[in-house]
Amino acid sequence: MAVAKPIQIRFERYNGDVGIAPAKPPEVLAPGEKPALVERAKKLLKERDAVLVAHYYVHPDLQDLAQDSGGTVSDSLEMARFGHEHKARTIVVAGVRFMGETAKILNPEKRVLMPDLQAECSLDLATPADQFSAFCDQHPDRVVVVYANTSAAVKARADWMVTSSIAEKIVGELHRQGKKILWAPDKHLGDYVQRVTGADMLMWNAACVVHEEFKALQLEELKLKHPGAKVLVHPESPRAVIAMADAVGSTTGIIQAAERLGAKEYIVATDNGIIHQMRKRMPGVSFIEAPTAGKGATCQSCAHCPWMAMNGLHNLLDTLEGKPGHEVFVDPEVGRRAKVPIERMLEFAKRNLPQMKGSGDA
Repeated sequence: MAVAKPIQIRFERYNGDVGIAPAKPPEVLAPGEKPALVERAKKLLKERDAVLVAHYYVHPDLQDLAQDSGGTVSDSLEMARFGHEHKARTIVVAGVRFMGETAKILNPEKRVLMPDLQAECSLDLATPADQFSAFCDQHPDRVVVVYANTSAAVKARADWMVTSSIAEKIVGELHRQGKKILWAPDKHLGDYVQRVTGADMLMWNAACVVHEEFKALQLEELKLKHPGAKVLVHPESPRAVIAMADAVGSTTGIIQAAERLGAKEYIVATDNGIIHQMRKRMPGVSFIEAPTAGKGATCQSCAHCPWMAMNGLHNLLDTLEGKPGHEVFVDPEVGRRAKVPIERMLEFAKRNLPQMKGSGDA
């Protein structure tokens, strides 16, 4: 059984300093090992009264398993909504740590498990709760809106939580009410939402290590090689990349845009994990990864989140077999306060985005 070596990921802290966090990929599957592991996981999910909720960015093996076992593959909005509404007593979250925390906040009575609790997010790491709370205290006149990619403690300090699926609509509504916004943590998504809505937004400083690496100049060169391709961009990307998009959207929004635009070729500027679902839904269509590092440079993420990559079949089975160190816990008082902004978002979504669903929803 091959074991991949840990890597060290650099990320920008809120104050401009550089932080470093480890990412350890899961065990590599031996040839012919996958079918037995998948069947074992399906059996354990049923025995444990558990549902697998997977993000679009995790390995295709876990995406397929979630769909085949009655779970879902979706963006973070649908992950939160699906886990909250599903009857299973245990939720298994294949994603990064804040997603597991969100599931636990919404379902304190349920067990929430993850293949690896060390699966981080650069946006979460760049937003320490104590510094963020002090920042909020300096601006009491602003409504605090935080992106889902934050810790439970940061959510507990917020008025609203948003995902990229719904950020524009919620901030737009607050703007129409005359509210000023304090936004955290993703500066690129915040810049996009501000330009679209015209809202008065004070920004925290953080970025996604995957989306920040997309490069406009190299994207322009790629477009010249594929003149018929439509460009699909996640709004966590830099402004110059977003400016070249034929459609901008969340992960679910990007898939829907590809289905709607009807092109034969797409350049996709988000984590390449999403391409698995796009190919399944649109066979015969070509999907090309947008370029990350510039000429002569190297990329850290190379269009795939190193922490999402920590989810695999082996550590999923460890989780389902009851090995220690996989259960998500959130302080009850922190969870109680964090639940308020999350439920506000979900109620808003029910009224304004009733049609949004992930893949494989029951």
